[in-house]
Amino acid sequence: MRALVMYESMFGNTEAVARAVADGMARHAEVTIADIGAMPMVSGMDVIVVGGPTHAFGLSRPATRQDAVRQGATRRDAATVGLREWMDASADLHGVAAAVFDTKVDKPFSGSAARKAERRLRRLGCRLLVPSESFHVVGTPGPLADGERERARRWGEAVAAAAVAAAQRT
Repeated sequence: MRALVMYESMFGNTEAVARAVADGMARHAEVTIADIGAMPMVSGMDVIVVGGPTHAFGLSRPATRQDAVRQGATRRDAATVGLREWMDASADLHGVAAAVFDTKVDKPFSGSAARKAERRLRRLGCRLLVPSESFHVVGTPGPLADGERERARRWGEAVAAAAVAAAQRT
């Protein structure tokens, strides 16, 4: 099974989660990891996993990414390309198995980029393997909250197991 884990990360926290998810999937899949800024292609992949930071209750936008740059974001070209733009540019993803995660500050009413991305991926035709997941950061620049890397690795294992089970049913 071939898997692509794509991430949008401003301060490195979402990238750290993506890498942990990829580690969790590696037992069941050949995993490629890519920054969303590279506009990765999904052709030839059996499963995709996308993740991004929650900005202003949802997916980042150019203005929220520019604000992150002002706060010290380390991602190159952070203000120009994000998960939203990748989905806007994506062709039909009919039948592609997918999973979605986000990073966010653990506060009530903080919204979820993952839930927004999940809806958009469904509209593009993806089959979602598992419910979206949120991983918590301590403050806007992070770091990740204690235990989140390990939780992300376990979630990646669950995504891969769901992909294997789905493939066996077809």
